[in-house]
Amino acid sequence: MTSLDAPASAQSVDHLDLRRANLGLVLRWLRDHGPRSRATLASELGMTRSTVSTLVSELAERGLVREGKVQRASVGRPSTAVELDGSRVYGLGAEVNVNHVSVLALDLAGRTVGEHRLALDARALGAEVVIDHLVRLVNETVAELDGGDRCPAGLTVGVAGLVDRRRDLLTHGPNLGWFDVPVGELIRHRLDGSFPVRIDNEGNLAATAEATPGVADRQDILVIFGEVGVGGGIVADGRLLRGRHGYAGEFGHIIVQPRGRTCGCGRTGCWETVSGLRALLELVAEPHDPIRNPALGLDERLAEINRRADLGDARTLDALEQVGTWVGVGAAILANALNPAAIVLSGYYSAVGHHMRDAVEREIGAGVLAVDAGGTRVEISTMGFAAAVRGGAMAALDPVFAAPSIIARRPHPAGPVGEVVA
Repeated sequence: MTSLDAPASAQSVDHLDLRRANLGLVLRWLRDHGPRSRATLASELGMTRSTVSTLVSELAERGLVREGKVQRASVGRPSTAVELDGSRVYGLGAEVNVNHVSVLALDLAGRTVGEHRLALDARALGAEVVIDHLVRLVNETVAELDGGDRCPAGLTVGVAGLVDRRRDLLTHGPNLGWFDVPVGELIRHRLDGSFPVRIDNEGNLAATAEATPGVADRQDILVIFGEVGVGGGIVADGRLLRGRHGYAGEFGHIIVQPRGRTCGCGRTGCWETVSGLRALLELVAEPHDPIRNPALGLDERLAEINRRADLGDARTLDALEQVGTWVGVGAAILANALNPAAIVLSGYYSAVGHHMRDAVEREIGAGVLAVDAGGTRVEISTMGFAAAVRGGAMAALDPVFAAPSIIARRPHPAGPVGEVVA
């Protein structure tokens, strides 16, 4: 799979540490800023061209970069760009939610190279069975990508609930009905230690996916991830804020209706009781309606809600207005506290959020003290339910971007990847 370089002598440790750090710097720069010529990399990173050429050559030997398109300048010789190579390493992201389990594989360049999803009732099946299904999807994805020297960098699993990342333990998952479940241990046991496995909160991973590297407008955002529960993540200056013990982002348990309905957590009036998926489904249709049938895929059910809304069905539009109003009420509370540049509606909101947006923006405008809502804009995620698994796959690749030398070298690739070009 992966391997470290051979141990260095004491005299060369400092040099090796600097080289390894610079390898990561170059790789992250290409991820965040796109393909660059060696000369441009040298200028932007404050390195000599020969140093950049040496680093690029080593990254190519590890299968992490390759030659890109020829760039023609107005003065001087054309140069060949260096770009991320997605053919050798990929990250696996997975999600355990109330209505589904899913897996997604991203290559180093951020392209989706594998994806599986299975609709199920996680609460009824229980943790062991659900994790069996998830691991099956992981194994199917890896098998499809097997071949050559391609390898998974790792797996990051998003779970709905409070996650103790030090122990890879789901401590509190009220909507799943899971408490103190050692999710990480259960998955590792089934995978036989094939690659690193980490566990995280699904909302945090969704926020990671939305905070696009190199995009300035996505460095200070609040992501609200709607499913049966409502969670999310806070990104400030491009960094995910986890809080003292990693439990930040449990937005769904803000109390907005003290005399309201009982939440899965046992308290009364939590935000997710009026803004989560269950609230929408109950408002939009009677119990016998197919929209309420958990045996149907959630994508199908949401598509039917959109179809009815587009046809002007009064009940559907009223339900979307009511839930959108409550989404806006909670979003305004969060905007007053955090003043993000954008609030990104993710999860199920990304499917039906265009019907809710006016209500959300209206409540934010009315509820935020600062003029013009403090500059906070509302955006609808384009990732849908894939946000958490995409964020997980990105997290699984983070160790490669931090320390590219964990990926073993391979024979020199064809072509002048390490050649200095003016």
